[in-house]
Amino acid sequence: MGTISNSTFVSLDGVVNHMDKWHFDYTDDESNELALEQIRAADAMLMGRKTYEVYAAAWPGRQGEYPDTINAIPKYVASTTLSEPAWNNTSVLDGDLIEAVRALRNQDGMSILMHGYGPVAKTLLQADLLDELHLWVHPHLAGVGDAGDLLIHPGLTKKLELTATRVLGSGVVVLTLRNPDA
Repeated sequence: MGTISNSTFVSLDGVVNHMDKWHFDYTDDESNELALEQIRAADAMLMGRKTYEVYAAAWPGRQGEYPDTINAIPKYVASTTLSEPAWNNTSVLDGDLIEAVRALRNQDGMSILMHGYGPVAKTLLQADLLDELHLWVHPHLAGVGDAGDLLIHPGLTKKLELTATRVLGSGVVVLTLRNPDA
């Protein structure tokens, strides 16, 4: 059976969106190398429609090792509205999200990386299909957004095990948490 890992940037006040307000001051060679390590270790990427739209607009026109890697890797998009993805190596997961992701995860040894922590990631965590969560906690209070922009989600209760921490020179702390029920 394969694994699904989610890697998400989050502000101190739990915001996972509006990164233009709080994230980009913390990107540097060290964080870029860690992001590259994560994607190199993956066999495929999984994302929701909103993350897909942002990425599909940004990555195809960029040059370098990270863009080359993310553009080449097989990508799966969970969406009920997207039917014909334009970004190369992208497939849309059809039907029931849980069943489609379970089938993808059950492919022998497939390592899947998710970016973005929206409805898809929260649903997969609740269904015990998300094995690992990498939270890149930024030392910044974002002060923006609403309930849909937050890491927390009413009704989502899950005990996770901290398996690693890494403090980056920028002050970002990467927490690696394992879902013992996945």
